[in-house]
Amino acid sequence: MEDQTPCSKFCVVFGKMKPYVLMVALQFGSAGMYIISMATLNHGMSRFVLIVYRNAVAALTMAPFALLLERKIRPKLTIPIFLKIMALGFLEPILDQNLAYLGMQYTSASFTSAIMNAVPAVTFVMATILRLEHIKIKERRSQAKILGTLLTFSGALLMTVYKGPIIDLIWSHTTSRHVSHSSADTHWITGTLLILVGCFAWSAFYILQSITIKTYPAELSLSTLICLMGAIQSAAVGLVAERHPGAWAVGWDSRLLAPVYTGIVSSGIAYYVQGLVMKTRGPVFVTAFNPLCMVIVAALGTLILAEQFHLGSVIGAIIIAVGLYSVAWGKSKDQFGPTPSTTEEKNDAYELPVTATEGSKLVIEANNYDEQAGKTKFQVKK
Repeated sequence: MEDQTPCSKFCVVFGKMKPYVLMVALQFGSAGMYIISMATLNHGMSRFVLIVYRNAVAALTMAPFALLLERKIRPKLTIPIFLKIMALGFLEPILDQNLAYLGMQYTSASFTSAIMNAVPAVTFVMATILRLEHIKIKERRSQAKILGTLLTFSGALLMTVYKGPIIDLIWSHTTSRHVSHSSADTHWITGTLLILVGCFAWSAFYILQSITIKTYPAELSLSTLICLMGAIQSAAVGLVAERHPGAWAVGWDSRLLAPVYTGIVSSGIAYYVQGLVMKTRGPVFVTAFNPLCMVIVAALGTLILAEQFHLGSVIGAIIIAVGLYSVAWGKSKDQFGPTPSTTEEKNDAYELPVTATEGSKLVIEANNYDEQAGKTKFQVKK
């Protein structure tokens, strides 16, 4: 360690910081997705068409890199893995994106990004139901997860039933008075419920992706296949929903920018980065950075889209953020729990990967995979 050169020390530090840098950059990219998508939908583009083009662009962009960079490490595409990829393409591109876009049209971009912070709590609840997560009520980490989940759902409920007065910001004061929100007021509850259902679909996507990446450890190829399956399935839905040829037309405007940006950044790159970070840090670590996206979208939404802040949304967003970090803190403490015995390990259900902290090195190994049993055992080493 003492003989390390400055370059090697930098590589070590960068290796530790890499997951954080990737997730922060991803939040900025995701914020742009909310703003551009909302602007495009406001200009009349169909959400069904946007989803098809978005995933098609993502698949075409990622495919060359997957074919070249992973040609030697790409595992065989078995039927069980293919079915998982089909399910991933349905959960995120079909369910989550459709419901999120529709809910965003009924509410606002900043509101949607705030509600999406409920994903970690929803992920925890779903993992508990599926017995992928174990709760010991006497331990602080389990108490933090439960408290955080309750806070998250309380914040979402508050944002649903209470809007409150408008909060005028300095840079949005002159434009906010000219924006009509009659449609948003009418469909506010419906939009919130749609977004929450999208959160459940997104959480299911995270859980299934974290399982699939262990049996198909080729991140670029997996991202490409998810986008391809999403494009095919969404095209089938879109052809039924949008039969007029004019709805599928694009030009040199936001109707072209939105599919290209969301396809490359929010689908292709996002799936790859999430899978890459999730491989070592777990799904809760990935979702813990969502509040940063909420802040960026809120600032850009008032500047570009002239969106208004309501008191209920601000209070609810704060409660959701507190709940999110409570869940993330409890999850990060999982690795410090008592080490199970060998007998217990054999009988334990599959657990979600845990989040790592700065002071320890977390290694998640996939071994003892039995195709007949269909189970994967993971060992966590520090």
